[in-house]
Amino acid sequence: MIRLFDIFFSFIGLFILFPFFVLISICIKLTSSGPVFFIQKRVGKDNIDFRLMKFRTMKVDADKKGLLTVGGRDPRITRVGFFLRKFKLDELPQLINVHFGDMSLVGPRPEVRKYVDLYTEEQKKVLSVLPGITDNASLEYFNENELLAKSSDPEQTYIKEIMPAKLALNMKFINDPGLGSYFRIIFKTIGKVFS
Repeated sequence: MIRLFDIFFSFIGLFILFPFFVLISICIKLTSSGPVFFIQKRVGKDNIDFRLMKFRTMKVDADKKGLLTVGGRDPRITRVGFFLRKFKLDELPQLINVHFGDMSLVGPRPEVRKYVDLYTEEQKKVLSVLPGITDNASLEYFNENELLAKSSDPEQTYIKEIMPAKLALNMKFINDPGLGSYFRIIFKTIGKVFS
């Protein structure tokens, strides 16, 4: 049933938001060199890699200088990218991932392989469901970048503190994956973005 809602909402979203996709694409091309989309390999359901799509918000090859974004004013982020990230607009192309079945609207945020390889057997349960655009952890750690900016060692803070906490929150949805949880998280996310 959730898959049907994913297909329906992603199709409607892509149809309605198409003019915004064009506008955002033009803004990205006019203000920085490089492609419109940032495509990164992430780990999905059953521990299988897939290509996650986002609007590019950083300078080309910025991910080679670190996978984590630290602070809202990370120097690798473009001017347009700062605005897109602030309102989570960079995530919109993931509706394409949802439509084709790589992701769901709601589910654990997909990680890069580097961090998935650090999961315990218990934590690997998050790989038993489709990853999502939003989840309980995304809501709880909405300003994760700012938390990492305060750390003297952001990557270790992420690995030892933030990542385990987010995985624990992910288990809430995995243990209660019904439509009630699905819609509750969607509405909470919309409220969070607009607040």
